[in-house]
Amino acid sequence: MSHSVADRIPPHVPAARVHTFDLYNVEVTGGDYHAALKRLHDPGIPSIFWTPKNGGHWVATRGEDIYEIFKDAERFTSQKLVVPAERNTHRMPPIFLDPPEHTKYRSLLSPLLSPKAVSALAGRAREQAIELIEGFRPRGRCEFVTEFAQHLPIGIFMRMVDLPVEDREKLLAWADQQVRPSSEAEREQSYMNIFGYAAQKVKERRANPGPDAISQLTQAQVDGRPITDEEVIPMVALVLIGGLDTVASAMGFAARFLAMSPAHRHELIEHPDRIPAAVEELLRRFPVVNQGRMVREDMNYKGVEMKAGEMVVMPTTLHGVDDRQFDDPMAVNFQRRTPIHSTFGNGAHRCPGSLLARTEIKIFLEEWLKRIPDFQIEPGKECGVRAGVNATLFELPLVWEVSAQ
Repeated sequence: MSHSVADRIPPHVPAARVHTFDLYNVEVTGGDYHAALKRLHDPGIPSIFWTPKNGGHWVATRGEDIYEIFKDAERFTSQKLVVPAERNTHRMPPIFLDPPEHTKYRSLLSPLLSPKAVSALAGRAREQAIELIEGFRPRGRCEFVTEFAQHLPIGIFMRMVDLPVEDREKLLAWADQQVRPSSEAEREQSYMNIFGYAAQKVKERRANPGPDAISQLTQAQVDGRPITDEEVIPMVALVLIGGLDTVASAMGFAARFLAMSPAHRHELIEHPDRIPAAVEELLRRFPVVNQGRMVREDMNYKGVEMKAGEMVVMPTTLHGVDDRQFDDPMAVNFQRRTPIHSTFGNGAHRCPGSLLARTEIKIFLEEWLKRIPDFQIEPGKECGVRAGVNATLFELPLVWEVSAQ
């Protein structure tokens, strides 16, 4: 992906803190995106470094700093979230707001993703998971991403917001272009498409509200007054982008790992009570989000001189695989004590959909392993990986012996 902003190193950044890293072009071998990022923990690479790529920005590589920066809205603002900073042209509440302004919009989303709301969705999610698996199980193969991961969480999401199934493909394409664009023009066009679609749905739901999430947002109040179109349309756009990409990506990396580790599959088959812990461990080990914050004022952060307006990117993977936070962090251990990680962010902006994501991954593990206990990546094939604001597997060909089922 090319950028109009020239690569740069500001005069206050010492040479010892410079390391060239391109968030959008991570060199991945054999589909192992997380191992590729783990190289940022290699000796000689500062725990916080400046990369001249994508307009120039800081990268925090250790769990302690990632966790702290996510939580610290006083020093690190959410007014800009992606690099280069010039890309932050469309502000979507609440994610681009800081407390206390953030809180009044965030509170509108919380009921839509509450334990009660998620519980109501879980039954249909399980039915859909079984239906999908049984649809391809007899043929002994599937392309996991397009035949399962992009159907289960997204099907649940489409019901939540009451959108027609036939819109799934174009919405998926727009969300992908938003977080992993091939050009600035493509990214901007995807924004226009998503905002235009959101505006049309807001208009429809204002006229004929129902029990769905978009209707509830259009009927909401902010500061004791009805929410305006200027406020609710970007919120709906944000819900669309968030709901269509992240869980499907996380599920793909979890399935890739299980395809390569019979021992872990058999552990969960023999001890299904470990599945909730397995969900948490897989989330720790395989995050997909690389989110940023902007430095609010000139400051010295743990010996690093940062200037107002500079961006800091936190690859959430690097908290989960930090050997300063976890013993043997690259190993997946379903009996590990419940880890503190940054997979869903932290602080006021912690992902409101985290419970729904956990529920969907749990259902995937329960229903898939019952029906396809032994599977592998198709011999001779590799997984397709794309880096970006969210990393994703775009292809995961799996095979299994039908006679064994």
